[in-house]
Amino acid sequence: MTTTMHPDLRDTTGSARPDLRRADGSPVRVLVVDDESTLAELLSMALRYEGWEVRSAGDGSGAVRAARDFRPDAVILDVMLPDMDGLEVLRRLRGEAPEVPVLFLTAKDSVEDRIAGLTAGGDDYVTKPFSLEEVVARLRGLMRRAGRAAMRSDAELVVGDLTLDEDSHEVRRGGDQITLTATEFELLRYLMRNPRRVLSKAQILDRVWNYDFGGQANVVELYISYLRKKIDAGRKPMIHTMRGAGYVLKPAD
Repeated sequence: MTTTMHPDLRDTTGSARPDLRRADGSPVRVLVVDDESTLAELLSMALRYEGWEVRSAGDGSGAVRAARDFRPDAVILDVMLPDMDGLEVLRRLRGEAPEVPVLFLTAKDSVEDRIAGLTAGGDDYVTKPFSLEEVVARLRGLMRRAGRAAMRSDAELVVGDLTLDEDSHEVRRGGDQITLTATEFELLRYLMRNPRRVLSKAQILDRVWNYDFGGQANVVELYISYLRKKIDAGRKPMIHTMRGAGYVLKPAD
């Protein structure tokens, strides 16, 4: 599987604000079904980063039991499972929850699996290897297209006069649009999801670049300086250095 993934995969404490929620404000629920435990855990971490509640199963019978108890809002389902194939799991899931969106995981060269999955009633598919970001984006789209009244969007982060739209990737300060590179955007998003919280260089490396990133901490200093030039230039600063501790973003005084 590719290692392109959302930052902050280790942060399951709820600091990431969900952009899809149920009508009662509780997180959306996603069931991950895959017999590859490492892949299932990576998927679960990526979804929890979005603020979603996740449960996993390693085989078809476990998936059916989990779905009955968990009542997911969406399901990620591998076609190849040890006890029954994903198509049979889908049939059983739909017998109890006919409208739940299902995203199939298929082998890269298995056109037959993809066709069979969609014909059987699957809503979408991704082929292995895939990026975790793609899976999250596909799930968002499936849940929104399903037209579930339980879903609502909350994709804008706001700190002081600084706003960041996680869907459109638009950033504004005081109404002025700010253009960021992809890495600058991820860094700012992480800072804005943790306002007034001091974040160490190690935390930022882990969550913005890659959880197993082996680079040097000076890349953090470099990108913080890039952000300051775009966010703070000519304005009261929002990004502050806490000597010996890290960086913090907070509303300008």
